[in-house]
Amino acid sequence: MTDAAPVLAARGVSKSFFGNPVLRDVSIALLPGRVHALLGENGAGKSTLINILSGALPADGGSVEIDGRAAARITPPEARQAGIAVVQQELSLTASLSIAENIGLGDYPRRFGMIDYRALADRAKSVCALVGLDEALSTPVGTLPLGRRQMVEIAKALYRKPRALILDEPTSSLSATETAILTALLVRLRAEGVAILYISHRLNEVMALCQHVTVLKDGGVTADRPLAGTDADGLVRLMVGRDPGDLFPRWQRSPSASDVVSVNGFSAGLARDIDLDIRTGEVLGIGGLVGQGQEDLLLGIYGAIPAKATTASVNGAPALPSSPPKANALGLAYVPADRKREGLHLIHSIATNLLLPAFARLPALTLRHRSAERETVRELAARFAIKGDPARQAQALSGGNQQKVALAKWMPHDPLVLLLNDPTRGVDVETKREIYIMLRQFAAAGKAVVLLSSDTPELVHVCDRVAVMREGRLVAMLDHGELSEEAIVAAAVGAERRRQAA
Repeated sequence: MTDAAPVLAARGVSKSFFGNPVLRDVSIALLPGRVHALLGENGAGKSTLINILSGALPADGGSVEIDGRAAARITPPEARQAGIAVVQQELSLTASLSIAENIGLGDYPRRFGMIDYRALADRAKSVCALVGLDEALSTPVGTLPLGRRQMVEIAKALYRKPRALILDEPTSSLSATETAILTALLVRLRAEGVAILYISHRLNEVMALCQHVTVLKDGGVTADRPLAGTDADGLVRLMVGRDPGDLFPRWQRSPSASDVVSVNGFSAGLARDIDLDIRTGEVLGIGGLVGQGQEDLLLGIYGAIPAKATTASVNGAPALPSSPPKANALGLAYVPADRKREGLHLIHSIATNLLLPAFARLPALTLRHRSAERETVRELAARFAIKGDPARQAQALSGGNQQKVALAKWMPHDPLVLLLNDPTRGVDVETKREIYIMLRQFAAAGKAVVLLSSDTPELVHVCDRVAVMREGRLVAMLDHGELSEEAIVAAAVGAERRRQAA
């Protein structure tokens, strides 16, 4: 089937923003029955290309083809009519609407001029079954955890019976079980003749799923070829233009450590009855299947949701902070998983986002020192290699650079504890390495890092200890010498307990 004509293609596409070229003479062809990988570092032009392919952006030059018919641009309605569906990395759901209403949004079945909710439920139920969504269809999407919202977004794309399906980092917030469901679904869609464009920084997924790869670097195509015969290191070389080297920095235990946060009988949200010490000089990992209370643990310690503990000590204070400002005053900083909704103000400038924690601490009517602010922004941008004019809106940055801003903004306040919720979600391998090095340096300086991650190899290679949670409880604490992907997964699913019981 892959010998057929492309369902969707770009031919010699170029695009610039504010005079800066983002895409240069890019061509790509999506064939029916083939999973086509699109790779590149953050800022390489991947998002711009898929926005052009789906009609969200016009190209400055070149053309887009649907079934061999070329046009200077297509509109989003034309793309939908042609069967092109996109699952963006940043979700496009409406929090107040139900699962069914989100899935059918823009294409509701009608009866007598009104929405036919019974027909909508029937159609939504069938696509929910494909992606393993078993929540009530009336559930407001805003009440779902991030991974389940991602599955709703995928179901929304499938609702339109796509002929070309574009997936941008679809597994970045999914559990292992959800990832397996999606993988099986894509294999099925491929067999049915759907053309699939798959964007991911998880190269093991790319190697397992895809048959062809296009690599972008600095807005141009550096490779367009079958994946057969290429290994993961070869893909990294194509993306970064050099040998990959070691992704993870060399692990070295801190010579001394002391408890900076200590809780006993801690409960918050799904997290229940947890005893935990957070130590200076270490990176403490939080692992387990997605949605087992890990996020509530971090939010409770940070004072963002109600929490209680039998005893607690936070940087010398004998109680948990009751709000994020009080947590900040105690030396805690939190970086959320959803950087676009919770970590940044995208319509404001890069500089404003980098200075936001400072603004929050200024008393009313305090005079601002503009020259000092500009110097702070300059230093942070240089230290974290944040690309882009600081005066530009944060939404103009690539995902990796946005994540750097979300981390960097806390540094002027010298926090003692960094609480990080999946900080490398959806960022490229080079940015991941930069973040890992920063975390190890932060710990080596006598600070504490708590790293909640859905990436198990990340926990194994970066952390000093990993706390594994299951059903809201802390079920294992693994020291660095005990860490392996198998050990973390076994604790997460309860296999260790069954083996011991046997």
